[in-house]
Amino acid sequence: MTPTVASFPAARLRRTRSTPAIRDLVRENSLGSSDLIWPVFVRDGSGIEEPIPSMPGVVRRSVDKIAEAAVEAQALGIPAICLFPYTDAGLKTEDCAEAWNPDNLTNQAVRAIKAAAPDIAVMTDVALDPYNINGHDGFVVNGEIVNDATVEALVKMTLAQAEAGADIIGPSDMMDGRISAMRNALEQAGHSNVMILSYSAKYASGYYGPFRDAVGASGALNGDKKTYQMDPANSDEAIRLVQRDLSEGADMVMIKPGIAYLDICHRIKSTFGAPTCAYQVSGEYAMIQAAAQNGWIDGEQVMLESLMAFKRAGCDGILTYFAPEVARLLNR
Repeated sequence: MTPTVASFPAARLRRTRSTPAIRDLVRENSLGSSDLIWPVFVRDGSGIEEPIPSMPGVVRRSVDKIAEAAVEAQALGIPAICLFPYTDAGLKTEDCAEAWNPDNLTNQAVRAIKAAAPDIAVMTDVALDPYNINGHDGFVVNGEIVNDATVEALVKMTLAQAEAGADIIGPSDMMDGRISAMRNALEQAGHSNVMILSYSAKYASGYYGPFRDAVGASGALNGDKKTYQMDPANSDEAIRLVQRDLSEGADMVMIKPGIAYLDICHRIKSTFGAPTCAYQVSGEYAMIQAAAQNGWIDGEQVMLESLMAFKRAGCDGILTYFAPEVARLLNR
């Protein structure tokens, strides 16, 4: 597009910024409740809402409270809720068998949400780190995170979540070949309508710290995740990864983290035109909250501005811990 602009004073570009009504009329992008996916943390117990210190305003919820949260989200017009388990340390093992236990926390929460709020889509996380005594997304053998054996385990995890009623499978592990394996397994098991939202471009980022606290993985992690998550210096690699995942059967793709990777969001949406999501991760959320609580920024304004940036970059969906707060504001 080549803009055509008359010379001043025929062109006064401030005219279209002169009043709220005119600004609304010419606004290029909009943010609505339907753009949001709400990530929530599930723990054992009953009647529990446990604050997470590094994520002000975010809590771990027992399954019954997760169901209540889903009812709230559905009423606010949020189309999807995403589950992340806080697994008891005694259930974390090297073989990660709790990951595909039909009665693990995630699968209990899926069923509870479906019973309480049937119109909301339930997204699940597929990676071994919440269940792995080593804190990694895959099996660790002689210090190496092995790929193919991990994919076999992720397929079992995927099928258990689909059987529980999950609508969207979210593989966040970054193993090679897992999308094809999951899609084939879902088709063969009769779950052809279960969607895959692949974390196709997930970077080895420092922004994940509070999340690891939230799921209890910080102390367990041995080493780093740089052999399977992406190098933050790379952009073309993200294009190759997205192309591969789409060709293997992913319905939607994810970029993670968010604000620092808006260039990747824009490239992917412009290149493929596929449904594209981004995750405003825990570190991004925590920074906004901390600055707002210290009075350094207007938290509400920056929250909305940060989410509009995702829309401007071309994202169709945004995973954000701000989801219910934003929805309440937009619905006023």
